[in-house]
Amino acid sequence: MESITIQIPSMVENIRIIESFIDNAKEIYKLDDDIYGNILIAVTETVNNAIKHGNNEDPTKNVSLQMHLEENSVRFIVEDQGPGFDHNHLPDPTAPESLEKIGGRGIFLMRHLSDEVHFRNEGREVELIFYFN
Repeated sequence: MESITIQIPSMVENIRIIESFIDNAKEIYKLDDDIYGNILIAVTETVNNAIKHGNNEDPTKNVSLQMHLEENSVRFIVEDQGPGFDHNHLPDPTAPESLEKIGGRGIFLMRHLSDEVHFRNEGREVELIFYFN
């Protein structure tokens, strides 16, 4: 198993660092284009949520991203330094009253683009798993 970890200050403009990290991983580990798109969207959305909602864009707090390449899957673990949240009680972004709202679809995207999503440490840690075909 290969693992890589990076850490960024909680500033939205640092999302481009995460995008580059994922692009580099795609090239180095020859990730399939089909899985790459899902990874790019789900992982950047997870990091974006950690920056905005977890750490409240506090640049003195960091978001860490770990990537673990395994034989049949790739796992990403995103961790913030915020207070956490209850991932079991979120509004349904597909409900009629939510359709006009801006935002609120991040976790929905994570769950639909990843093969598995696990929340730990009161929501401060999110693990996304993508299986290879």
